[in-house]
Amino acid sequence: MALVTESAAVSHVGRVRANNQDSGYAGQSLFAVADGMGGHAGGDVASALALNKLLEIDGEYSSAVDAEFALQEAIVSANAILAEAVYEHPELTGMGTTLSALVRVGHSVALAHIGDSRIYRFRDGKLSQITTDHTFVQRLVDNGRITAEEAKVHPRRSVLMRVLGDVDSTPDVDLQVMDTRPGDRWLLCSDGLTGVVDNDDIAKALTDNPAPQAVADLLVKQSLDHGAPDNVTIVVVDISESFTGSTYIPQTVGAASRPVAYGGAQNRKSTRMPGLRLHPRGSGSQEPSHFEAQGDDYLDELIDEDRRRSRNRRITWLVGSIVVVLAIAAGLLLGYQWTQSRYFVGQTNGHVAIYQGVQQTIGPITLSHVFEDTGISVDTLPAYMQSQVQNTISADTIDAARATVQSISDTVPSG
Repeated sequence: MALVTESAAVSHVGRVRANNQDSGYAGQSLFAVADGMGGHAGGDVASALALNKLLEIDGEYSSAVDAEFALQEAIVSANAILAEAVYEHPELTGMGTTLSALVRVGHSVALAHIGDSRIYRFRDGKLSQITTDHTFVQRLVDNGRITAEEAKVHPRRSVLMRVLGDVDSTPDVDLQVMDTRPGDRWLLCSDGLTGVVDNDDIAKALTDNPAPQAVADLLVKQSLDHGAPDNVTIVVVDISESFTGSTYIPQTVGAASRPVAYGGAQNRKSTRMPGLRLHPRGSGSQEPSHFEAQGDDYLDELIDEDRRRSRNRRITWLVGSIVVVLAIAAGLLLGYQWTQSRYFVGQTNGHVAIYQGVQQTIGPITLSHVFEDTGISVDTLPAYMQSQVQNTISADTIDAARATVQSISDTVPSG
């Protein structure tokens, strides 16, 4: 029996925001949510460009590792596209997007995540958050400085530590491969859902509704019932077992479902500091509309994060350089070993000799040496044989080379 998927994608502007900066997709094997930010137009552009690039990898893969690699390449390319868009449209400076994506391959899923959108797995009645938010307050929680409950109302809960955008050419994306099985239900969502609907209500919606579309619609309704201060985007993916292949109609929702429209506020000012994005939660929010480096060890955390990312980049570069050097050295060693498995007959000091190696040099390095001086004087050979020895005679093995020497010796005139 083959595993198949049934899915649904829904996106809603919410009750406060003027436009929808989220994008979502449910396709053949790819499922993704992107939550854009950056002010008027910027968030729309960021999430749409990123998701549209990701759609190119929707298809079949021989393994989840291959799918994971495809996700990584697509996300790096999407990040470059965002940087290029900012270069061509300076008014978009500071835009960015979260991205959480899943690719199903047989009994496995490849996951990619950056930002504070989330991926959940609902299995055997238990809801598990698979991804970790890349936010300032999550760092505080991880370090034991605040509790998860305190994080929900922390004044810096809007600050993202990692996003796709024009800040970093090598985005730090979380990648992993996990198993999946019949009965699993995967939920991808923007923080427009998780910011207002708690996990118990999400789990109940996943339990009570058999169809992905019904679950998605209910979760959007619950977000709206709680005021929906932000856009909300939901993708639900069910894993089931069937004798037949799955049929699907790709669903693209939110900003990516419309043509990308550049433009907007030409005089809009960037609301960013290096490595960070402020994730707006609606015009009715009392949170700061710009970055303020004060209080709550804010700068300390920023510096720690920058150092960590810089250290990781240095380690990655160093490890990559070592791997390349080792690969080159291994290639040279194998190549040299191969040359020393070859032989040829030539002359040395007026004598016929067997050489080990090949008749080439690399700079000052000669790839052959005299293996055996036969003692046969070249001058004693017939003219045609002298010419052959001077031009060298190739031999695949030492035995073949010695047989060639014997043939040469037989041409020496007697007496």
